[in-house]
Amino acid sequence: SFIGTGIENYKNGRNFPAQNSVSRLSPYIHFGEISPRQILREIAGSTQGLKLEEQLEHFRRELAWRDFSYSLLYHFPNITDQNMNKKFDQYPWRDNRRLLEKWQKGETGFPLIDAGMRQLRRTGFMHNRVRMITGSFLVKNLNIRWQYGAKWFWDYLVDADLANNSCSWQWVAGCGADAAPYFRIFNPVSQSEKFDPTGSYIRTYVTELRKCPDKLIHDPGSASRAELKTHGIEIGLHYPAPIVDLRNSRNAALTAYKALKEQAQRS
Repeated sequence: SFIGTGIENYKNGRNFPAQNSVSRLSPYIHFGEISPRQILREIAGSTQGLKLEEQLEHFRRELAWRDFSYSLLYHFPNITDQNMNKKFDQYPWRDNRRLLEKWQKGETGFPLIDAGMRQLRRTGFMHNRVRMITGSFLVKNLNIRWQYGAKWFWDYLVDADLANNSCSWQWVAGCGADAAPYFRIFNPVSQSEKFDPTGSYIRTYVTELRKCPDKLIHDPGSASRAELKTHGIEIGLHYPAPIVDLRNSRNAALTAYKALKEQAQRS
């Protein structure tokens, strides 16, 4: 199915959660029903002459990242619950149970985040780009340690994989190998506007916003009460208000990360 409907648009399509451009093979790889080598062989044999090398290269990178995670887990078995970069042991996390539960339930007031978290609970799957965005929101906007996110994903993902899950969360938090730079903080509103422009993915899982127009669906919390009321939506009643200010929380995270970096340089 992936060869027939996904691989030809994989490079760009894999970023759009409403599109069918990802392989959905991860559970079958995890449980040993198919191997990465078999996948590469089948795809190479089925796409000869179709000029899809650029698409294949991006797909190979994802398989390579997965094996890289296994290599890291083998050499550093503690990365399942300990920071690979030990300077992050001093990071000032704020373990707020209320905010964590809002994130887990998909009640953050940011539709793309809520759609991803509800997709996870309902289906056992979450689109990869949305995994990165929801992960960044937890650790960098809510300032909650990555281990809580990794545990939640481990409990709910059908493709839950100890190596890949642990390394991916450490990448998002900035404390893993080849990690995202500390200043890379995904904005769930702009990401939503870019990768779910018509709100199709959001409407699938955040059903209370199905009647919300495209221009408001990415950030209804910032729309006027009167504007939303014309579409039968009231923030705080039909859909939750944002649980955090994106700009302030981003600035706080940048300040904390910068201080941690300067502290490590002094020591």
